[in-house]
Amino acid sequence: MILRAPSILATLVGLLSFSLCLQAPAQSTPADETAPASAPVPSNYRIIIAEPQTPSSAGMQDVEKRLDQVSRILESMAGKMAADDVATAPATTGSAASVSPPATASSVTPDLIQLVQDNASYVWILLGGILVFNMQAGFAMLELGVCRAKNSINVLMKNYLDFCIGSIIYLVIGFTLQFGSSWMGFIGLDRTWLPDFAGDHKVWIFWFFQVGFATVSCTIVSGAMAERTKYLGYLIYAGLFMIIIYPITGHWAWSGAGAAWGMAGDKGWLEAMGFVDFAGSSVVHACGGACALAGIIVVGPRVGRFAKDGTPRLIAGHNIPLMALGAMLLWFGWFGFNAGSTLAANPSMGRIAVNTLISPCAGAIFAMVAMWFAQGKPDVGIAINGSLGGAVGITACCANISPGSAIIVGTVAGLLTTGATILLERLRLDDVAGAVPVHLANGLWGTVSVALFDEKGFDIGRLGVQALGTVSIAVFGFVAGFAVFKFIDLTVGLRASEEEQIDGLDFAEHAVNAYPDFQTSERA
Repeated sequence: MILRAPSILATLVGLLSFSLCLQAPAQSTPADETAPASAPVPSNYRIIIAEPQTPSSAGMQDVEKRLDQVSRILESMAGKMAADDVATAPATTGSAASVSPPATASSVTPDLIQLVQDNASYVWILLGGILVFNMQAGFAMLELGVCRAKNSINVLMKNYLDFCIGSIIYLVIGFTLQFGSSWMGFIGLDRTWLPDFAGDHKVWIFWFFQVGFATVSCTIVSGAMAERTKYLGYLIYAGLFMIIIYPITGHWAWSGAGAAWGMAGDKGWLEAMGFVDFAGSSVVHACGGACALAGIIVVGPRVGRFAKDGTPRLIAGHNIPLMALGAMLLWFGWFGFNAGSTLAANPSMGRIAVNTLISPCAGAIFAMVAMWFAQGKPDVGIAINGSLGGAVGITACCANISPGSAIIVGTVAGLLTTGATILLERLRLDDVAGAVPVHLANGLWGTVSVALFDEKGFDIGRLGVQALGTVSIAVFGFVAGFAVFKFIDLTVGLRASEEEQIDGLDFAEHAVNAYPDFQTSERA
């Protein structure tokens, strides 16, 4: 049996302390000090227990000396017992670690501290990736709520499968295109086969975090083009987006980040200029929003969305509470999206999380107020989208601005969300979920806010770089997205027929009903 020194030490100290206190006489005399240790215990010790006396100062000093001696002896015994534990422990086999003596101050080296820091960072990044993955559920619920019941299965299938397809393509080719050796700062072209990395290589942590960003950008389009887009056409778009759109814009701005994780680390052309997009206002949101704009132009509006004279008609979603739930799930995931982008466990996560909370709050308030003035009533949908607009706006600048500035960013984002929503209606562009106002408009705004509200001071040169970067990403996303949707439309077809839209895509595309126990009066 292996004895444990700390428990023995505590027990012996308690027993010996009590024993010594009993053995200390009321008065300390020279005779007492010279008495042999084996002398018989006099009977008056019973009187000490029954009639306690206050010991003299000399007696107390004697007790303290004895306790001090016993303490030193027990400490020595504890050290020997700990060493004996190590010496007598059974030998381990395989990869099991051997028992080590307790760490001392001298054994805590800088390398050990760095190892602990690195592993804490790995755990934090994985947690951030899990939170970003949770955003897929948010997109699905939000889009499901703003669509009609007869399209519910189609909405869920698009959101579910674009993530599945996108993740596999990003593993096989997309990640390497984004973080591989750079060709003229435009795209990664090395032949790195990601599965060749060892199982314990840190690149897997980085990939897991990045794939969430890629699939979030991809799924933005789904909400804009809902209720009239063919399922096969959408899946083809999802695959092409993960090859020829997102990895390219991601390489421009973020390729250098791969150096710390085993990738080439070459900077894209925007990153080399000093362009900053901390968590993706442009790379993720403006790119996805620009593709959404291209998509709604190519596919056209839903049947019945606009009258012949262009007057917009309201097509209400079937479950606004689901829309609110989806927005809250997205907001929750955004803490991993932004704070996780530190790629390290450090105190800067705190203010980033605060900014990620504050900006959407301001966005919701001012989007609601603006629409209240415009139509006379507070609108739940615009308030929810205003909060998401505030989240998109703070994404690029959450690490370098103060919470006070975050309120301003969110306020402008809320106003932009309302204004862009009204503008799209006047242009007869049908964006079911408000993806273009939320992601494109506020992605542009958030990226220039990096320079406008930088806590280190305003720099006109930096503002120019930020503006160039975000416009370049948005324009590329729009042009490439338009080309992809036109190609799909000319080959397999992109728009569902009028009859299919009236019957609902659940029946036309999937031959199922999301709510078989209920009947609806939906026709258009």
